[in-house]
Amino acid sequence: MTETKPFSISKQVVFEAYKRVKANKGSAGADKESIQDFESNLKGNLYRIWNRMSSGTYFPPPVKRVEIPKKDGKIRPLGIPTVGDRIAQMVVKLYLEPAVEQKFHNDSYGYRPNKSALEALGVTRKRSWQKDWVVDLDIKGFFDNIDHELMLQLVKRHTSSRWVLLYIERWLKACVEMPDGRIEAREKGTPQGGVATPLTQKVSLNLNM
Repeated sequence: MTETKPFSISKQVVFEAYKRVKANKGSAGADKESIQDFESNLKGNLYRIWNRMSSGTYFPPPVKRVEIPKKDGKIRPLGIPTVGDRIAQMVVKLYLEPAVEQKFHNDSYGYRPNKSALEALGVTRKRSWQKDWVVDLDIKGFFDNIDHELMLQLVKRHTSSRWVLLYIERWLKACVEMPDGRIEAREKGTPQGGVATPLTQKVSLNLNM
């Protein structure tokens, strides 16, 4: 008897997502499970992710907040998802990224496949020979103040996949585990440190609206 799921998600893509997350390394999330711990029951853990994502019953666990000191004395808050959640986010990225990648500006280098900061520096160096001025722009508190509904509206312009939109919304609204162990709800913003976060952030900043 064939197992029927409401969402068609490839088991092979889930396995590919695992391989990419493993290659990226990274620390354990709120559940304290490392990549090595996850691999102790690799087949069962990957099946669980596929089964829940395919059935619409996947809910992200709290994101572990880590505070990194900045040079100016301020704190940069990072959000570390669990290993399993990073794999689930990578699944969405593998489906969504090809649809939006072609829409990015050629001069957009951050978090893009086959692009790097080194390449951006090379282009900047070349153009510095042509111009004697530079524009430096930063959006203060951008990551912390993203409007969830606006973000979802922008993502909907580039995909009609119900399950992709469903899980992006759940990740946007996932709770945060603070350094002291408290669990806090999040009504706006998105934590820096997730797999899907950079892609959705760049959707809001760089795609043709």
